[in-house]
Amino acid sequence: MVKKEMIAMLLAGGQGSRLGVLTEKVAKPAVAFGGKYRIIDFPLSNCINSGVDTVGVLTQYQPLRLNSHIGIGIPWDLDRNVGGVTVLPPYEKSESSQWYTGTANAIFQNMAYMESYNPDYVLILSGDHIYKMDYEVMLDYHKANKADVTIATMPVPMEEASRFGIMITDETGRITEFEEKPEHPRSNLASMGIYIFSWPTLKESLIALKDQKGCDFGKHILPYCRDNGKRLFAYEFNGYWKDVGTLGSYWEANMELIDIIPEFNLYEEFWKIYTKADIIRPQYISNDAVIDRSLISEGAEIYGEVHNSVIGADVIIEEGAIVRGSIIMRHCRIGSGCVIDKAIIAENVTVGNNVVMGEGEEALNVLKPAVYSFGLVTIGENSQIPPNVVIGKNTAITGITTPEDYPDGKLASGGAIIGKEGE
Repeated sequence: MVKKEMIAMLLAGGQGSRLGVLTEKVAKPAVAFGGKYRIIDFPLSNCINSGVDTVGVLTQYQPLRLNSHIGIGIPWDLDRNVGGVTVLPPYEKSESSQWYTGTANAIFQNMAYMESYNPDYVLILSGDHIYKMDYEVMLDYHKANKADVTIATMPVPMEEASRFGIMITDETGRITEFEEKPEHPRSNLASMGIYIFSWPTLKESLIALKDQKGCDFGKHILPYCRDNGKRLFAYEFNGYWKDVGTLGSYWEANMELIDIIPEFNLYEEFWKIYTKADIIRPQYISNDAVIDRSLISEGAEIYGEVHNSVIGADVIIEEGAIVRGSIIMRHCRIGSGCVIDKAIIAENVTVGNNVVMGEGEEALNVLKPAVYSFGLVTIGENSQIPPNVVIGKNTAITGITTPEDYPDGKLASGGAIIGKEGE
C-alpha cells in the first residue's frame, strides 16, 4: 500500500445550468476557457504545481468530453503508476446503483479510492473556478493550526457577501460560526469551496452523515464538524479567483485575459496552466486581417477583423467579417461579411455569410431571463446559423436553424430558437 500525504478530490459533476446552452451537452468543467483551455485545467494545474500528484476527478453530468480531455493525465504530468489522475463516475454497486446526490455524498461513495492511499489529508476542490493557488501553503497553515478542517476563504465586498457562505472567525483565524448566504452578513470572508480535511475527521463525518439526503459540505459536513468540537480554520486567499457560473461572469473572465496588464496571467513561467492541445497547425493571419487586443489560438485562420475577442483553436473568420468583444470556441466558422458583437459561440458552430449578431436594444429573454442576459448572444455547440439573418441581444440559439426559423430574417432581442439537433 502506498501512502500519500495529501490527495485531492475534484468535484467535476456539475451541470452548470446558469450557463444555458453552453452546458447542454457538456459538463461545466469541460467548457472551453481562454481560447485553448477548459475550466478544469485550472484546478488540475494548481494540483501539479502544488506538488499534489494524486487527484480523483468525480464526474456525473455529461462526462464524455471531460473523460477524453483528462485521458490518463499526460498534459498535467498526472500519468503516474502510483497516484496520478483517476476519473471517478458513479457506478453500479452490488446492492444498489446511486447517482451522487450532493458534494459530500459523492466523496463518501469514493471512500475506497481514498482509503487506498491512506492519506493524512484530503483536499476537496470544485472543478469550475478560474484561479491559481498553491495548496501546499494552505496545507502548511492547516498543520500550523493543528486544524481538523481548513476552509479557503476570500474577502468579498460586504454588499456582495449575502451571495456566499460566510465564515465568522476569532482573532486566531478559528471559525466560530458560519452563515449560508446571510441577509445581514457579519463578516466578508466567503468560502471558496476549497477544503483541507485531516483524513480521520473527513472519514468520521462522512460515515456519520451517510444517510443524510443530498449530503453536502456546506450544509451538513461543516456544521457536523463544528458541533462535534473539531478545529475549523479559515485560510485567507487574496489572489485572483473567479466563479464562472453565469454567462456574464464567464464572458467577463475571458475578456479580462486580454486586458493590457491582465489581472490573471496565463503566461507566467513559474505557474503554468497545462491543457490537452490537439491542434498543432500554426495560426494564419492574412495580409488584410485586422486584429487588436485579442487572444488567437493555434490553428485559427483570420481573414477579417477581430477586436477585443478570444478566438479558440481551429476557428476560421472569413473575409469582411468583423468580430468584437466575443468568445468563439474551437472549430467554428464565421462567414464572410458577418458583424458579431458581444457573442459567446460554443464549439463546432457554422455561421453563414452576412449574419449580424448583437443588434438593437436589450430585451428580457423569453426562455430564461436570468440566464440569457448581460446583452449577450449565446449559441450552443454544433449549431448552424443560416446566412443573411439579424440576431438581437439576450438571445439563445441551439441546433441547426434554417431561414424559416427567422421571421423577416430576424431574431429579435430576447428571442430564442431551439433548432434540430446538430451532429
